[in-house]
Amino acid sequence: MTATVPAAPAARPAAAARAAAAVRDWPWWVQVLAVYGAARLVSAVILLVVAHQQAENLWTPASPSYAQWTGRMWDASWYRSIAEGGYPSTLPRGDDGAVEQNAWAFYPLFPVLARGLTSLTGLGWDVVAPTLSLLLGAAAMLVIHRLVAGADRAVARRPGLPLATVAVVSVFPSSPVLQTAYTESLGLLLVATTLLLLVRRRYEWAAGAVLLLGLSRAVALPMACVVLWHGLVRARHWWRARAAAPAGARAAARGRALVDGARVGALLVITLLAGVAWQLVVGAVTGERDAYFRTQSAWRAGADVVPVQPWIDVSRWLWGDAGPWIMLAVLVAFAAAVLSPPTARLGPELQAWSGAYLAYLVAVVPPGSSLVRFLLLAFPLGASLVGWTRSRLWFWCVVVASVAGQLWWVWTFWRLVPPSGWPP
Repeated sequence: MTATVPAAPAARPAAAARAAAAVRDWPWWVQVLAVYGAARLVSAVILLVVAHQQAENLWTPASPSYAQWTGRMWDASWYRSIAEGGYPSTLPRGDDGAVEQNAWAFYPLFPVLARGLTSLTGLGWDVVAPTLSLLLGAAAMLVIHRLVAGADRAVARRPGLPLATVAVVSVFPSSPVLQTAYTESLGLLLVATTLLLLVRRRYEWAAGAVLLLGLSRAVALPMACVVLWHGLVRARHWWRARAAAPAGARAAARGRALVDGARVGALLVITLLAGVAWQLVVGAVTGERDAYFRTQSAWRAGADVVPVQPWIDVSRWLWGDAGPWIMLAVLVAFAAAVLSPPTARLGPELQAWSGAYLAYLVAVVPPGSSLVRFLLLAFPLGASLVGWTRSRLWFWCVVVASVAGQLWWVWTFWRLVPPSGWPP
């Protein structure tokens, strides 16, 4: 009687190793899109599961479809109204004369793109807008991969860092927003593109990207800090190159430095203009110079936009007299992450963006439920997080914790329990 010989225990690990090697042989862009696609499928499952628990609300019926839930909830309804009806010519006011919440708080590029695709395809908003966001997010991940891949010091220490960064950003707790009718995908793409062009010193192209950024989200001003820091780093390089050049070549080196300095200076001016362009447009159309800031105040129950103060107030509301100290400790921890060696190895532009963007959030954004979504644009910190070590266990712990965070974020914030909720 002949017994069947079982497969060797090493057969399965060997097959897994061959499969992993085959994946590594894929072109880099296929790997990026595969990781992003897998992450979005996970998020889609989470969204579908939680959607069944959604009660009827202002925007959707009970247990809405995937398209309804990703295309209409929360700010998506504002973008839809802009795409279909444009902006009001004057600021709407209540009986007390206070400015009410209105469409001018939302930047125009995403709804304009969605409207164009709706007209071109004949499909409805619920299909076009989330799909547009999904595709813009895919493009953003491709750019992020190239951006991190150019950080030679970081990649030398951790060769898989570019793809690991894509994975961590793709599964970030608020990453389901990348497949909804929100502007995070567009903002992420334009921020990463501007940084990539800046790193590669394509200043004229960077000017075009930052102008589009100024029409998509209110984050062009922190980018101006990055351009300024880039200029200072380049100036030091120009000075050293001129000092090291032979005497006969110093005049030519000085000329090249002046030309490049003028290009960076022009980009800085354009970036500053992009940071205030939408506010100027809102004021010009409505006839009220401070119309944008009055509109923003409507989302804060009429409170003025005062830098930093909301963080102090919220910390005291949460933790009493110890609140400001706890908040300070949190901010110090973020500052330490920005100044850490893994972030520094990403290069001065990515490190400067991380610091400038976080400082901008503290200065102008009150701490609240939307903060988790805003942190998605601080993507270099994702590279820093997985750049500490080559440990695969650490990487997978981050991924699993992030996916669990997605479930928490969708259930707690995207799902609305009428009559009111915490906006995502």
